[in-house]
Amino acid sequence: MPPRLDDPLQANGETIFPDEWEESFIRASGPGGQNVNKVSTAVQLRFDVLRAKGLSGRVQSRMLILAGSRASKDGVITVEANRFRTQERNRLDARERLGDMLTQAAEPPPKPRRKTKPTKGSVEERLKKKAGRSVVKKMRGRVGDD
Repeated sequence: MPPRLDDPLQANGETIFPDEWEESFIRASGPGGQNVNKVSTAVQLRFDVLRAKGLSGRVQSRMLILAGSRASKDGVITVEANRFRTQERNRLDARERLGDMLTQAAEPPPKPRRKTKPTKGSVEERLKKKAGRSVVKKMRGRVGDD
């Protein structure tokens, strides 16, 4: 069953409520023939991240980073959807893309890498192999009249 248009978006305990985003409809380029000149099927979804009630500070900052150029200096993310010929499909597409961004932002950050040093045995083994290769390559030289 497809998601309803008034369902909140949720990921890892973070929630975006439907009253926190605003949709406007614009004319779309692309498929649709003469229909694109008459009907506003593309959707422009605007979401103010900094005023969202159901998001933690970490997720808010991650969403702004993930949005990149789609985020304004005021913290408003704009998602444009015009892949489909109908307004309803474009509305769902815009919400899915916002939901994907939320899911990605709500994931726990990766653990920082801890630097390690190779063991003494592995260093000695590597140097021994290098020396062995050196001997093999020296043996490939020309046979001289020495």
